[in-house]
Amino acid sequence: MNIRLTQVALASALVAGAAQVAVHAATQTSSSVRVCTMPGSPSAALDKSVARAVLSTAGIAATFATRGIDDNGDDDGISARELSKSLQRDCDVIAGFPRSSVADGADSQLLFSQGYLHSGYVSVTLRGPHAANTSVAAPDGKITIAATWSSPSQLIAVQQKNARFDLETTSQLTVDAVAKGRAQRAIVWYPAVVAYRHAHPQQHFDVAVAESPYADWHLVFASGPGTQQLQKRIDDALTRLRSDGRLAALTRNWALPATIATGSATARASLVRSPARYLDGPTQASPRADVWRVSGMPASGGFIKVAATTEAPSFDHDQVAHGEHLYADSCAKCHGEKLEGNTAPSLIGPSFAPAANSHLTIGGIYQYMSTNMPADHPGKMSDEEYADLMAYLLYTNGYDTGNVKLTAQAAQSSTTPLNAGPRH
Repeated sequence: MNIRLTQVALASALVAGAAQVAVHAATQTSSSVRVCTMPGSPSAALDKSVARAVLSTAGIAATFATRGIDDNGDDDGISARELSKSLQRDCDVIAGFPRSSVADGADSQLLFSQGYLHSGYVSVTLRGPHAANTSVAAPDGKITIAATWSSPSQLIAVQQKNARFDLETTSQLTVDAVAKGRAQRAIVWYPAVVAYRHAHPQQHFDVAVAESPYADWHLVFASGPGTQQLQKRIDDALTRLRSDGRLAALTRNWALPATIATGSATARASLVRSPARYLDGPTQASPRADVWRVSGMPASGGFIKVAATTEAPSFDHDQVAHGEHLYADSCAKCHGEKLEGNTAPSLIGPSFAPAANSHLTIGGIYQYMSTNMPADHPGKMSDEEYADLMAYLLYTNGYDTGNVKLTAQAAQSSTTPLNAGPRH
């Protein structure tokens, strides 16, 4: 998917701004709907094929936007505000909307169908006569891992040890980085690998499931408030297509192979066989149409603040204040004024700092931030400024101030998982 907010990043970074989407009541009973796909999605062809089959089965005529939702060809992703405007202007339903088990719903009122493709992020290496040349690590022992900037692949890549990063602006270029030898490995959304193989049939890759909570995704149909009847008809059609085998036939070449190789049977089972699990609803065999009402919690429950319980490096109040100033100047334009996500992922809430079992460490976040951010001028800040910015991120995600300043060395060496709860 494309730069900043890739297809699979949207669920964790953009959904919050769609709460005010106004969808015409006519879509409840209309025999015709307008369909959009996500910008630059490598699965767009699949999304359109599934949408045609589903809506035809439901007895609904479909018209497809000539572009993806707000897809103006500039590869700059889509903000929450743009998503809201595009839904009102261009379409009634989005085909190929991503949902993740760790996505932050953040007060969205979008409705979702059952999932029609269970896929995820994978680790890709080159297969063939050139593989040996690209698999050699640098003299310092590090290998180069390609990832798509401001997408879940970026979050997964930072978990890797002994690695340097090649950040690409699209998922296609991320796969291409391995094919052309710019990187020894890539972390990328699996449908991007499928699309790349279609375009380059001579290219062969070895693929393994990425072991990360950010790797597991489903594609669904999404629409705005007031479309319960439309989503019910879509769900009924998906059930019929699943029962008679037509859905499996449509998605066969896009789904992760059951025989995919990985170092962990748990990771493989999670992506290939597991039921959908969402923060905003119960575990189900397939995702149900529902409304995300509260940030990161089941729709039937309320918000629960989770305090940080693991030992983190100390930071003081002055660092938080200075870090907030640095964030406003250098980070807010992409990550949002309140860290909610804009043209880059959210830096607060379950998608960034879950209540438990985070696979990201404070040291990993700091190392990535200090070498790759801000995106328009990576590494421009001093060690002290990056430490103050890290103090601000920790504070806003539930950690308390102390009497000792956070140093760059303490931040970078921290192996504490980033488990926290949003601070009110």
